Amino acid sequence: IPDVDVTRPGTLTADALGAACASVDATIVFASPAALASVVRTGSSTGSLNGSMNDARLADVRLVLSAGAPVPVATLRAMAQRCPGADLHTPYGMTECLPVADISLSQIDDAGDGDGDGDGDGDGDGGGVCVGRPVPGAGVLIVGLGFDPAGRATAVPTGVTGEVLVYAPWRSDGYDQLWRTERDARPLDADGRVWHNSGDVGHVDAAGRLWIEGRSVHVIHGDRGPITPVPVEVTVERLAGIAKAAAVGVGPNGCQQLVVVVEQADAPEGLAAADLAVAIRTAVVDAVAAVLSVHALPVDIRHNTKIDRALVARWATLVLSGASAKRPW
Repeated sequence: IPDVDVTRPGTLTADALGAACASVDATIVFASPAALASVVRTGSSTGSLNGSMNDARLADVRLVLSAGAPVPVATLRAMAQRCPGADLHTPYGMTECLPVADISLSQIDDAGDGDGDGDGDGDGDGGGVCVGRPVPGAGVLIVGLGFDPAGRATAVPTGVTGEVLVYAPWRSDGYDQLWRTERDARPLDADGRVWHNSGDVGHVDAAGRLWIEGRSVHVIHGDRGPITPVPVEVTVERLAGIAKAAAVGVGPNGCQQLVVVVEQADAPEGLAAADLAVAIRTAVVDAVAAVLSVHALPVDIRHNTKIDRALVARWATLVLSGASAKRPW
């Protein structure tokens, strides 16, 4: 464990990681996306995400793993330059069932960097983040959005977004004395097999790869159908100067408006600059009602990566209603 505040893994420095690896002759590194991004940033001579400075203390690292939330491809590529002898992987799973899927950096490049069309040029429909194919013994089943766990789980067609159910022999047994949680999280398919509802939404492509598009509770329910947040965020974060973004819904279900909130430490909080709003509206396929700027998005303590989109949505609602722009985090 490097010398870092474990409640703020996003503050991990390149020097702290190098020292920790050297102290135990480490060959494997596991870190959250925010921690790796900080390593790249603090280890670069230019202070940008380019990974231009190698670290001899990482020379023996053969495997770098990052999970807990979608991992930016730019971060993985930069870490690959810092650890030239390592394979980079982003395993997918959850506490109840891990691992479910896995993908390497080279396989991510083959999948198209999450732009949805598989060519990696960033002009696709924004398919989310590819987490790879199921590992041996595991299975993935995509069911319709709003799936009733009391019914039998039936797969939607390939490429259609839905709720992600997973299966593996190493799945946890269940939830002790939590009947409703057990029922909602452990649906049966037509053959009576028990699946685990991951709480994620996504789709499986024609090559059998799983793409994660966000959490089911964060889906934006607009008047033209559901919008999943991660594809929007991936698109926005490709724009110059945007490292982190959150796509949230404002308004009642069924007619929610898509609002994009970007993290900008040096910009005033509230409505974003007009030129940035135009750039984001041009890049995003769905209609963006408003673009807001905030100094820091709220993230989880464990990984410093998972954005609390529900909290961001409440703040955005206050700002757009004309109330105080003071953040509740």
